Amino acid sequence: MIEGKLIVFSAPSGSGKTTIVQHLLKQKELNLDFSISATSREPREGEEDGKDYYFMSLSEFKQHIKDDDFLEWEEVYRDNFYGTLKQEVERIWAKGKHVVFDIDVVGGLDIKRIYPERTLAVFVEPPSIEELKIRLKKRKTETEDRINMRVAKASIEMATAPQFDFIIVNNNLQEALEESYKLVKEFTQNQL
Repeated sequence: MIEGKLIVFSAPSGSGKTTIVQHLLKQKELNLDFSISATSREPREGEEDGKDYYFMSLSEFKQHIKDDDFLEWEEVYRDNFYGTLKQEVERIWAKGKHVVFDIDVVGGLDIKRIYPERTLAVFVEPPSIEELKIRLKKRKTETEDRINMRVAKASIEMATAPQFDFIIVNNNLQEALEESYKLVKEFTQNQL
């Protein structure tokens, strides 16, 4: 199996990292495949197991932790675990592709720590906390309490931005997409 590279996009919820990752995945010349995270939370409307996440019960998730099956994992909110199964990275590398992640900052930094030379870690920053709150409200997927919890978490996450290789401020989506493409293309073409 040829080991590819790892491209991590992390950001506070609502910063636009998922939109950026989805755009990059459509650029076939980048040779990327999406790392599907595992989670113990319930699926949201329209989400599919094995496509959006690997959904598992809390006890299943904890068993995977005990069995050391995760490259990284975190309890993001109480009893809401997220993580990357080692076999997910191996699955993508076996296809001869580079792995792209859309994960929280702790997981992103963990992957960078484990594979420092092989990982490009990009932090997507919203223009401001106020703009982030507006974006989360526009989604209409969460309660006001949940939005406030995400905004509070975002302030903490934004403090980790300097630990990433690059910071992209998503003030203009088209510019953020172009900058992300350029970074990923350059990184994947360089030899280790």
